[in-house]
Amino acid sequence: EVQLVESGGGLVQPGGSLRLSCAASGFTFSGHTMTWVRQAPGKGLEWVSAINNRGGTSDADSVKGRFAISRDNAKNTLYLQMNSLKPEDTATYYCAREFYHLYDYWGQGTQVTVSS
Repeated sequence: EVQLVESGGGLVQPGGSLRLSCAASGFTFSGHTMTWVRQAPGKGLEWVSAINNRGGTSDADSVKGRFAISRDNAKNTLYLQMNSLKPEDTATYYCAREFYHLYDYWGQGTQVTVSS
């Protein structure tokens, strides 16, 4: 059974940092592109960052230079290092597995709140 479990969210002040983790199981983690997607209160889903199976990364313009996606294939874990956080980064953050350009499995999400 494929499982994705996010952790690391919380309340942080503007300008602060958080690192999100996504523990994967039930599939060959190293073989898949993995993605972070977020949903702010009352808004739609927003793609944030992706990392392919060779370690190549891409980021949304809204987070470029502030967020960094990474993976540890030995630990079957995906990460999102978030620095210089802004109130507009407040959202539920989901990790998702990409399969032929679709996101076929999602985690339950972890809440990030940026507020003073």
